[in-house]
Amino acid sequence: MKICKEEKIIVYGLHPLIEAIKAKITISNIFLKSGIKLTSNAYKKLLFLSKKENIPIKTVPESKFFILKNKNHQGVFALLSPIRTYQIKDLLPVFYERGKNPILIILDRITDVRNFGSIIRTSACAGVNAIIIPKKETAMIGSDSIKTSSGALFKVPICQEKSIKNTINFLTKNGLKIVSATEKSNIYWYNIDFSSPTVLILGNEEKGVSPQYLEISDERVKIPLIGGISSLNVSVACGIILYEIFRQRESNLYI
Repeated sequence: MKICKEEKIIVYGLHPLIEAIKAKITISNIFLKSGIKLTSNAYKKLLFLSKKENIPIKTVPESKFFILKNKNHQGVFALLSPIRTYQIKDLLPVFYERGKNPILIILDRITDVRNFGSIIRTSACAGVNAIIIPKKETAMIGSDSIKTSSGALFKVPICQEKSIKNTINFLTKNGLKIVSATEKSNIYWYNIDFSSPTVLILGNEEKGVSPQYLEISDERVKIPLIGGISSLNVSVACGIILYEIFRQRESNLYI
């Protein structure tokens, strides 16, 4: 198990903090903006969980939120220890031992933190077992990705790998189907059988999936575009494909 290099992470916003507490992340203090009204259910839930886990809440002046200027902090933040990351070679045997039919995502040079966070959030909702990212050319695992994922970053294991190509080869040898999303394919995403263990590769916002990864993929799929726009947002494409996987697997339960 590896630790990312960021010394401390500021987590801001109600739902990310609630998810951090539920995930048993170490939090020394929660800082609450002076004068804020604690009337919503989310505030009440945060107060309940912090009391349950013996996390002190300190009321501080608005000046303490200067570092979060122009961010939707909702009057609350905390400092967390670095987010834990993993290697897929350690997690995959655990998934199989637990009887999982793994769904994994590889993010090939996704650099926009909003896309990164949205993909994590959708992955958590759709039952993805792990997300794999490279050590370089990727969005940072930090405050903004936690916020944009609405705290889902605490629910889905993130694996940082030195070589994505070697990782793909490892996953292929261990029985997973490699599916790349690319407009260069002639096959629509819903024509692929996703019933077996699957890896979905999503590419860079501008360049797409790297040619070297497309070459070693078992399948290449596309989503049709008829409105004159050249491509979908990568997080939207992720959701479309993941819920086709979900639909196929849920349908198989009743056959």
